[in-house]
Amino acid sequence: MAASYVIGVDVGTGSVRAALVDCLNGQIERIAHAPIDTFNPATDLFHQSSSNIWQACSTVVKEVTGSVDKDSVKGIAFDATCSLVVLDRQGQPLSVSPHGDPEQNVILWLDHRASDEVNLINKTEHKLLSFVGGKMSVEMQLPKLLWLKNNLRENCWDKAGYFFDLADFLTWKATGSNTRSICTVTCKWAFDAVSNTWDKSFMETIGLDDLLKEDCTKIGSAMQPPGTACGQGLTEAAASDLGLSVGTCVATSIIDAHAGVLGMASATESHPAGGDSVAPVLSLESRLSLICGTSTCLMAVSERRVFVAGVWGPYPGSVLGLPAHTWLLEGGHSATGKLLDHIVATHPATSHIRHTIGANVHITDYLNELLNKLAESRKLESFEFLTTDLHVWPDFHGNRSPLADPTLRGMMSGLSLSTTEEDLALRYLAVIQSLAYSTKQIIASMESAGHTRIATVLACGGLAQNSLYVQVLANVLSSTGANSPCQLLVPVQQNAMLVGCAILAASATRYWPSVQHAMQAMAPVAKRVEPQANTYKYHSKKYKVFLQMVEDQKKYKSIMES
Repeated sequence: MAASYVIGVDVGTGSVRAALVDCLNGQIERIAHAPIDTFNPATDLFHQSSSNIWQACSTVVKEVTGSVDKDSVKGIAFDATCSLVVLDRQGQPLSVSPHGDPEQNVILWLDHRASDEVNLINKTEHKLLSFVGGKMSVEMQLPKLLWLKNNLRENCWDKAGYFFDLADFLTWKATGSNTRSICTVTCKWAFDAVSNTWDKSFMETIGLDDLLKEDCTKIGSAMQPPGTACGQGLTEAAASDLGLSVGTCVATSIIDAHAGVLGMASATESHPAGGDSVAPVLSLESRLSLICGTSTCLMAVSERRVFVAGVWGPYPGSVLGLPAHTWLLEGGHSATGKLLDHIVATHPATSHIRHTIGANVHITDYLNELLNKLAESRKLESFEFLTTDLHVWPDFHGNRSPLADPTLRGMMSGLSLSTTEEDLALRYLAVIQSLAYSTKQIIASMESAGHTRIATVLACGGLAQNSLYVQVLANVLSSTGANSPCQLLVPVQQNAMLVGCAILAASATRYWPSVQHAMQAMAPVAKRVEPQANTYKYHSKKYKVFLQMVEDQKKYKSIMES
């Protein structure tokens, strides 16, 4: 029988990737990627271009499907970062730049311009905020919309015809349908998915009730779960852009990190049996998905509705295309890979190292090897022990979870005057350890609030391909502390977001009867990262220091404000 394929398109912070995937087993046949432009016109302002992003989507989709029959491609699905796309009433890009740069019509997810607006929203203490851990994040869309209304009213707000989450813009561009994903609007726009409506009292309280006029045309009134078919499939224009057939099924989209959950949460250490039968559905309740790249998201599914301070949700399982009786919690770090890049880029030793190793060796690989050599030369049982006197609190870009405090800042204790490559390696290691402690802290917060004990963490994304990071994470998660030890699994095929999108497309085409069944059938194989038991006591001590550091920062702030 001829193979049936679907396409997953993952729009990340700096690039777009596409994969051609076999519906039967989730096997990726081909991958392509293309860069996208980012503009940083001022501190805390980050912009992109929806036209540039769509062009990149077109490039990668054509590349992965160039050698297969169009009729064998049954569907396509998109995921994207939680960036805000603004179009005028004719559906053309509308600038979000204070300088009016025409191509800059997307506010990137990590843009933190709306700090005053998010403080105003959080001061309302509206009941709806309980679904975002009690405090809305500056990275969500309503603070950004309020900023546009307050600061670019004449040039942007009054001229706007549509406000989209980036994933919804892509399905609109593909199908012409103004339906929105229940995932994007619930998790980033404060749509009340339990009541299936925009909360008028909340929108009035924060001054955005004008978005509810004209049947909510600007922000959407028809919401669909990810994995359901969107509109009538590809329009003639979109099909031409993507090199596919008119009417090809388009799945309702999803946030990129959430796609990672679908593509990884059912992973096992052995591959499920082949064939096209419907596989039994694996319970996800004791598993946590860690999607770690520029930033990091932690996702946990539960059959109980658990509220956790500083953690987003509980959102109905429909945000993942899962049954209504399930609930999703989402924690996160605002800067992880980006923080490591910053630590490396700003150190005096970096330029010399790059010159020495050349373009074919990644600097993190060099640092990982250097740390092992340092441990060996100092006769230490593990490289972990190199940071006994060096400690880090990693919130250089504020705290997303579990403290939900964007004003917190990074801290380092134990610095010297050294500018050597060894000094850089130690700082790099201490930051990685702090990121692992932060993950442990979020898991502890979830479990303390009543979530089922997390027994397994699955990690994907760019950082999960760093051998030192995953080893440190396995060591920290297995050490004693505020939460019970848990194992770490890493998918062998590191493309969870692409597989997650493919799962949605396979569900939308009805190749599989539900998202859950597609997850099980198309799940990747994972390998267990064995922890180093001799580090447990060490990490328990450093974790105590980690927790004390933020308390010290709060004390300093209190002193200065007194």
